[in-house]
Amino acid sequence: MAAPSSTFLCLLLLTISATPPPTQSTPTLFPKPTTYQSSLLKQLAKSNPNPNPKLPYNTHYFPQILDHFTFQPQSSRIFYQKYLINSHYWHKNGPIFVYTGNEGDIEWFAANTGFMLDIAPKFNALLVFIEHRFYGQSMPFGKKSYKSAKTLGYLNSQQALADFAVLIRSLKKNYSSEASPVVVFGGSYGGMLAAWFRLKYPHIAIGALASSAPILQFDDITPWSSFYDAVSKNYKDASLNCYEVIKGSWQELEDLSAQKLGLAELSKTFRTCKNLQSMYSVRNWLWEAFVYTSMVNYPTEANFMMPLPAYPVQAACTEMVMPMTCSDDSMFPPSSFDYKNFAENCRKKYGVMPRPHWITTEYGGSRIEQVLKRSGSNIIFSNGMQDPWSRGSVLKNISATIIALVTKKGAHHVDFRSATKEDPDWLVQQRRQEEEIIQSWIDEYYRDIKHR
Repeated sequence: MAAPSSTFLCLLLLTISATPPPTQSTPTLFPKPTTYQSSLLKQLAKSNPNPNPKLPYNTHYFPQILDHFTFQPQSSRIFYQKYLINSHYWHKNGPIFVYTGNEGDIEWFAANTGFMLDIAPKFNALLVFIEHRFYGQSMPFGKKSYKSAKTLGYLNSQQALADFAVLIRSLKKNYSSEASPVVVFGGSYGGMLAAWFRLKYPHIAIGALASSAPILQFDDITPWSSFYDAVSKNYKDASLNCYEVIKGSWQELEDLSAQKLGLAELSKTFRTCKNLQSMYSVRNWLWEAFVYTSMVNYPTEANFMMPLPAYPVQAACTEMVMPMTCSDDSMFPPSSFDYKNFAENCRKKYGVMPRPHWITTEYGGSRIEQVLKRSGSNIIFSNGMQDPWSRGSVLKNISATIIALVTKKGAHHVDFRSATKEDPDWLVQQRRQEEEIIQSWIDEYYRDIKHR
C-alpha cells in the first residue's frame, strides 16, 4: 500500500469534473399571456442572458398547469415550462422526436444527445427537448420551488409525464400537424420516463427509445448490490491493482482521519475550501467520483458529467425508493439498506414519508416479461454493460416489438451521443439498429393511417 498522501493524490487524479454549457433564451409562447405572465417571461429571459450558438435549437416556454390530477383551487396555477425546438429538417406531418427531460437544465441534455440531431435529416423530423418540472428554468414556484413539501409535492414522475403529454398535444395543434407520429427518447431517468410515457400515453407516442433506463431498480426485482457490484467490476476489469487500491483506501482514509492532524492532512491533500470536520466529506466525494467515472467510460472523448446527486432518480424522495447496498465483493465499504432510516431522512429533509412500492404499483416492474408482452409494444431498451445502471434495466427481448439492445462495452446512454469518426463498430451498429427499428414504427404508422 502506498503512503496515505500518495494514495489519495492518485485517487484525486482519477476523478472527473465538467462544467455544463451556457444556456440560450429566445422566449416565444402560446397562448397569449396575461400582463403578470408576460412579466414572468421577461424575468426568465433576463436570468438566462448568455445564448449558446452551438446549440441549434430555439427556446420556448409553454404555460403549463401545476396539477394535472386534482381540481383544487391551486391546480390550475400556471408555470412556464421550457422546451427547445429544431424544425430545420422537418416536413409538415413528418415525425416528431421528443426528448423527455430529466433532472437538470434541458440545454445540457440537448447538447449531449446528438444522436437525435444526427438522424433528424433521414426522418425529416421535428426535434423537441422538454425540460422536467422543477429543474432548469421550469420552476412552478420560482425561487421558492424547493421551499417545503407543499411545493415539492408537485415534483413527481406522473406530473412530469402529464406535462409532456399536454405540451406535445398543444405543439401538434399549433403546428397543424395532428397526423405526425411521435417517438419519445430519454436517457437514464429520462429513459425511464420515455418507457413509462409509451406505456401510459400510447395514443400520443407510437414508440420509445429508453437508453440506460433502470425501470427494474425497485423493490426486490433487481439485487440491491448490483449497482455497486457493476462499478467494482468495471475497475477490476480495467486493473486489478486499481481495484485493490481503492478497496483498501477506505480503511486507510479512516485511519488517517483518526490521527491528530489527519483531517488537516486530508484538507491539504484535497485542497478543500474549508478545513474538513469529518472524513465523510472526502469519502463521499471520492465515492461519487468513482461511480461517475464508471458510468461515463465512453470509447471517445467526452465532456458529459455535471454535478448531480449520487442517486439522481431519488430526487423526488416522496416517490422513488431504490434500495442500494454494497456487498463484500464490492470495492466500496460493505453497507446495508435500512428503510426506516431512509424514511426518517426523507421526513426530516422534505417533510414527507416515502412510498417504497409506489413506482411498481404505478408503472409495474415485477414479472415484467409477462406484463409487457401483453400490454406493451414499440419500446427499445438500450444498455451498455459497463454502465452500472444497466443491471436495473431490461436486458433481453420481451417481444417482437419490445427490444433490448445490449452491448458489452457500452457506458451510460453512450448511444445518444453524437456520432464521430472514432466510434467503434459496435456503437455504430447499435445506433443503426435503433434507426431501423424506429423507421419500422413510423412506416407502420403511415401505412395504418393511409388505409383508414
